[in-house]
Amino acid sequence: MALRVMRDMLIEKVYECMLSDESIFFVSADLGAPALDKLRANFPDRFINVGIAEQNSINVATGLALEGFKVYAYGIALFITMRAYEQIRTNISVLTQIRDININLIGVGSGLSYDVVGPTHHCLEDSCIMNVLPGFTVFSPSDAVLSGKFVDYTLQHSGPKYVRLDGKAQPELYAYEDDIPFDDGFCELRKGKDICIVSTGYMTHVALEIFDLLRKYSIQAGVVDQFLLKPFNKERLLTILRQYRHVVTMEEAFINKGGLDTIVEHLCFSNRLFVGMTKIGFSDKYVFDVGDREHLYKVNNLDLKAIIETIKSDLKKGG
Repeated sequence: MALRVMRDMLIEKVYECMLSDESIFFVSADLGAPALDKLRANFPDRFINVGIAEQNSINVATGLALEGFKVYAYGIALFITMRAYEQIRTNISVLTQIRDININLIGVGSGLSYDVVGPTHHCLEDSCIMNVLPGFTVFSPSDAVLSGKFVDYTLQHSGPKYVRLDGKAQPELYAYEDDIPFDDGFCELRKGKDICIVSTGYMTHVALEIFDLLRKYSIQAGVVDQFLLKPFNKERLLTILRQYRHVVTMEEAFINKGGLDTIVEHLCFSNRLFVGMTKIGFSDKYVFDVGDREHLYKVNNLDLKAIIETIKSDLKKGG
C-alpha cells in the first residue's frame, strides 16, 4: 500500500491549478516542503513567504482574497490556528459574513504528527477551535488522495476553509479514480450492524484496525470516515447511524471540547436518536511523555487493546 504525505499531494495539485489559473496565490509562514520547491521556483510572483509570522500570513492572505484572488495560506497547524486566531476570527470569519472571499488555511502537523517534540507542538485543539468559527469549512482528511482531490473543491466553493493535515506519510485509503462525496462530507468505508465507528483524520486508519479486531469478538462494526467536520450532509449521516445501536467517535483531538464527538453527539440527540456512545480521543490534559505516536497512544489508553476494551465495556453496559 502506497504511503504519501498529505501536504505534498495537496501542493502538487495546487501547482497544477496555478499553471492555468493566474488568480491563485500561495502564502507560506516559512514552512517548506519538497513539493513546494517547484511551486516557489515557477511562480515567484504568486508565492509569498512572510517568514515565521503566522499572524501576518493571515493579514496578507486576506488582503489578496479581498482583491479577488484565490489564496492558500500554509503553516504548521498549531501556529497558523492558535498563534493567529484573532486574525482568523476578525479578518476572515467576521469579514466573510459581508464579503465573498476564497481563502484556504493549510495546517500541517495536526494531532500528534510532531509526536516526539512534545505538547508545545502537539495540536489537539485545532478541530475544536476552528469548528466554532462561523462560516468556516473544516476539512480533516485521512489520506493524501483526499487532500489532493479537495483542491478542486476549494476552487469551486468560495468562503473560508481550514485544512488540517497529518504531517507523516500515511497509507492511501482511497483510489485516484474514486468519486469522493465532498458534498456529503464523509464516506462509509465499512458496513456493519452492531456499532458504527465515526472517525476523522489519522484516526480513520486506527478505526479500520479496530474494525478487523472487533470481528474476533463477533462485533460487526461499520466505519465512517468523516473528512468534513462542517459542513456535511446531516440527514445522510443520520440515516447511516440509525442502523446501529452504538456509536463510537475517534479523533486525534481533545474530546468533549467541540470536535467530532460533540458534532456527532449533538446530531444524534437533537434528532432523538438515542444510541449508546463511546468517545475515543485525548482527555483534559496535555501529553508530556516522550516517544513516538505509538508510545503516546499507549500511555494515554488509546492503543488498540485499550480501545477494544473500552468499546466492549461500554457495550456490556447496555449502550
